[in-house]
Amino acid sequence: MAKESFDRTTIDLFAEEKRAGRPKTNPLSRKEQLKQNKRNQLSRDKANGLKRIELKVEQDLFDMLNMKAKSANMTRSEYIQALLQTHVAK
Repeated sequence: MAKESFDRTTIDLFAEEKRAGRPKTNPLSRKEQLKQNKRNQLSRDKANGLKRIELKVEQDLFDMLNMKAKSANMTRSEYIQALLQTHVAK
């Protein structure tokens, strides 16, 4: 049986064939890249003196915070930080 270039039913004949597309530029898998990026972000935050606070809120409050932060031209994190500084500094 001859190998035809358009024949894709016999996959074993094309096992070593290179596929066109963007070459892999990072030896790590996408999952490992994300973990490494998160670690790097946390270490940058720590170096900048930032501490992490996790908070669960209802969807309505979350949407309100997003809307208020956007209208104040701030990120949600910056907006929450400003609110906390205003109320805690009293």
